[in-house]
Amino acid sequence: MSEGHAHAGGAPSLSVNLLAAPVLARLLEDADALGVGVARLDNGVTLVDGGIATRGSVAAGLLIGEICMGGLGEVRLCARTEAQWSGWLEVSSAQPVLACLASQYAGWSLAASKEEAGGRKFFALGSGPARALACREALFAELGYRDHAEAGVLVLEVDRPPPAVVIDKILRDCALPPAALTVVLTPTTSLAGTTQVVARVLEVAMHKAHELGFALADVVDGHASAPLPVPSPDAGVAMGRTNDAILYGGRVHLKVRGSDEAAQALAQRLPSSNSRDYGRSFADIFRDYEYDFYKIDPALFAPAEVWVSNLDSGRSWHAGGVDMALLRSLWLEP
Repeated sequence: MSEGHAHAGGAPSLSVNLLAAPVLARLLEDADALGVGVARLDNGVTLVDGGIATRGSVAAGLLIGEICMGGLGEVRLCARTEAQWSGWLEVSSAQPVLACLASQYAGWSLAASKEEAGGRKFFALGSGPARALACREALFAELGYRDHAEAGVLVLEVDRPPPAVVIDKILRDCALPPAALTVVLTPTTSLAGTTQVVARVLEVAMHKAHELGFALADVVDGHASAPLPVPSPDAGVAMGRTNDAILYGGRVHLKVRGSDEAAQALAQRLPSSNSRDYGRSFADIFRDYEYDFYKIDPALFAPAEVWVSNLDSGRSWHAGGVDMALLRSLWLEP
């Protein structure tokens, strides 16, 4: 059995690709019932369509969310009638560093020029377990993790299949034969796409904790929730809704070790309300910055409400709060 190895907050023998394989198998076996399409390319790579030419489903999105987390997280749908919105996602992981940062985080930049892509530029950020085979991001050196599985799965948030040049790059960088690679495609305008993005609520908190300089090895456990919006056929609106779900409706509880000072500072600095851009829909913020992600205050990319508990002292801190009134004004007709 091929294995990965880890230092920053992960067990040494966990392979995110091997652990995701049973979840991927369920997605493939139940493809028809889940409303997803499965195709084998001429070279042997498996493509899963989660909502481009298929209808997809929330149920498919839940599985894709767990695939993204490298089989080290659970993603569930629940109803919270008291919370002023019908459907919520709950996400949890006993290995949040590996699940969220070594696997789920969309950090692998994959691009093709107009010429390479057959007339229209292609760009996607790869997420999921195959990132840990390629290790093309500086983050992996910091995590001290690399997976050595003999098969891999990558998730792309796109509205069309990747061109051959991108597939070839993934195979080359992951050192996989084509028959060992599965690529899952989920446009944000689809049920599966919206679901798998909102399932990143815990990952958004982990990424922010990393940006704030918190010691990743001290993060022991995490769970989170966020309201699940309905996708829009307009890609910009759909992307705005998934971001707003986390920025204004995301709740995260991290269990950590270390000093009380570090735990308290993390709780206070983590919520999205620390951002100068907080308080308006993401779609409006993005438009006002002329669709340039890098002009948006990075502090915005965080959950709305945070609890941090220090297992070494038994003490907990809380900061931020959800804004369901804003979300309802954006998602419900008057």
